Amino acid sequence: MTKVSELIFQGLPYAYNALEPHIDAMTMEIHHSRHHKAYFDNLQAAVKDTDMAGMEFTELLRNISKFPVAVRNNGGGHYNHELFWNIMSAQGGGEPQGELASAIARDFGSFADFREKFSNAAKTRFGSGWTWLCVLPGDKLEVCSTPNQDNPLMDVSECKGQPILGLDVWEHAYYLKYQNKRPDYVSAFWNLVDWNRVGSNFKQAI
Repeated sequence: MTKVSELIFQGLPYAYNALEPHIDAMTMEIHHSRHHKAYFDNLQAAVKDTDMAGMEFTELLRNISKFPVAVRNNGGGHYNHELFWNIMSAQGGGEPQGELASAIARDFGSFADFREKFSNAAKTRFGSGWTWLCVLPGDKLEVCSTPNQDNPLMDVSECKGQPILGLDVWEHAYYLKYQNKRPDYVSAFWNLVDWNRVGSNFKQAI
């Protein structure tokens, strides 16, 4: 349980060029060291000298409607990116195994059906936002999409659950390499998903 004031801006778990050719090094460096860093810094500035600084971070997000928009945007930005970096790997791709694979088959019919639903949600997210695989109450898996830096933890989200996989579809996540071709970026993402990590997230969520 980490308080907001105790959050740390961490380096990536791999080099900036580790995800090439699917995501280029310059995009990763700008995305992490500028965009994500700005969300982190702005979050800390927004909570400084307030009761929010002493709150547990995910509890803050779950009650985000009670707090300023700057906290919603930048708190979401920090949480979302921390998840995003850690569910990708140069050794990613393929399909999940074990409990997660069984749950995906149970709730979507097959991995192929899940992948199609997730990809469609990412490709059709209007403007900036995220697409998620999350665990709902009752341990049911669902795909959903949120605008801007919102996520399914937040009480303002139409889809409420524990995110275990997320894809950033803001243009800054892909524009240098893919320009306006978001579907190509979404397709490339599947080569990077670290299903071992997502499976671990799933076990923690159920």
